[in-house]
Amino acid sequence: MGFFDNLKRTVTSELGRNANKLIKGAVNEAVKGVKGISGKTGTARKEVKFSFAALPTTVEELKALPEASLNTPFKTAALAIAVLTNYEKDPEGTYAMLNVLKGPEPLSSMEKQHLQDRLRGKIYKVFSFFAGATVENDYTPDAPYKISVFENPYSFAEENWAVMWVKSAGADDVRPIKLRKKPSTGEWFINEIQCLSDIRTPKSLDKWA
Repeated sequence: MGFFDNLKRTVTSELGRNANKLIKGAVNEAVKGVKGISGKTGTARKEVKFSFAALPTTVEELKALPEASLNTPFKTAALAIAVLTNYEKDPEGTYAMLNVLKGPEPLSSMEKQHLQDRLRGKIYKVFSFFAGATVENDYTPDAPYKISVFENPYSFAEENWAVMWVKSAGADDVRPIKLRKKPSTGEWFINEIQCLSDIRTPKSLDKWA
């Protein structure tokens, strides 16, 4: 019996080692799967790219864009950034466009104040989300205007809600835009624009550059 006992122990031990290897490999693959553009676990999983030949300046121009179907949260998030580029030139016109993207709940006075506080004298924050923008070129994007919108493993944690992410050239981490779906139409609307906190100062405005 001693021989068979030893054989049983050897086989059991080998099976255990192989099982541990398989489990460890699966865990490593799962971690890789949720690593995003910043290399941090739980950041971005899927990227959708958009390109605009021109940025909208009126409600009519906004509605003429194919993304204005608003049938994905990626489209609505990209349009939110595109619309905000107009803020410095025409705040009221920008509010009108944002109201299209807000759907049944237009901008509140508090939301307008938030935009004013975040963007007064700092419209470069919005342009920093487009391809080609850098600190060195004062966040001047390339034309056509290209922007990527990301999701992560937690973007759709609640039914009919989504958190999309955009990447600023002046920040290390992706930043969120919260959206809500209207089930009766399938459209996604802006709930909160949470991506406008400060970024690195453009070179021409940095006295220490």
